[in-house]
Amino acid sequence: MLDPARLRVLVEIGHAGSITAAAARLAFTPSALSQQLAKLERELGCRLVERGPTGVTLTRQGEVLLRHGERVLGELRDAERAVKASIEAEPESLAIGTFSSAGKVLVPEALAALRERHPRARLSLVDIEPPGGYGLVTARDLDVLITHRYPGGTLPSDNGLHRRRLLADPLRLVLPADHPKADGKISLRELKDEDWISGAHGVPNRICLEHLFAQADIRPHVAYETRDYEVTLALVGAGLGISLVPMTLLGDVDCDRLAVRVLPGVRPAREIFVVHRKRPPRLVAELVGLLTPGRAG
Repeated sequence: MLDPARLRVLVEIGHAGSITAAAARLAFTPSALSQQLAKLERELGCRLVERGPTGVTLTRQGEVLLRHGERVLGELRDAERAVKASIEAEPESLAIGTFSSAGKVLVPEALAALRERHPRARLSLVDIEPPGGYGLVTARDLDVLITHRYPGGTLPSDNGLHRRRLLADPLRLVLPADHPKADGKISLRELKDEDWISGAHGVPNRICLEHLFAQADIRPHVAYETRDYEVTLALVGAGLGISLVPMTLLGDVDCDRLAVRVLPGVRPAREIFVVHRKRPPRLVAELVGLLTPGRAG
């Protein structure tokens, strides 16, 4: 039978992508963690990770064991919590993972309302950039994951978790207020020679931008790469380029510096999802209700 402690070593390495980072999280030295991994590989008779210059990647067998390991550790954590709850009145806990812009505009009010309802509950939040985080929910490191999908992107497998769309967040064209095309209707084709501000290759908003332009059979010129929308808006306000920005982040936009427009004939939106176990603790259900438009309160 596999040793759960060694199984956890593989899960932590798979999540961190690095033996050094996983060792820090487990309070081991990297050499001690490597020894535990080597013992696990000997037990199974196969390699579980491949080492590279920038970290480690799991082999096909490592990926298989990771998926099972996440579920096993999740069940063990549930068992531990259940026993502790039967011995003493342990405070409820809720661990949330969210991408940065949702952490700014969607989560704070919901968490504050939850704190008011359950003042003894232990609430925590970590930044998780999509598409990551699903394995952390399976392994019970997280109770709730808030994630997204942009047009042109794909959703990871839910791996038996419950995934529900919270809302569609329309993308709006943002230009400097004095831009020649700031007034009137604008098409993507008219913007093909503009300097765009977007994430680097592979970042969801860059995938979305290239997907939309590909439909018009043109390519955008991305002059400035950032995934931070606050930086994006600052660059647009300085007159350095234009961008597509989710509407939830434009509530207090400076109208003297920025113009916000809808692209005619194009209605792109990023979909925001909540992910949790199929039989979640009650705090999860309450948080989802507070996050769902029209159900808060």
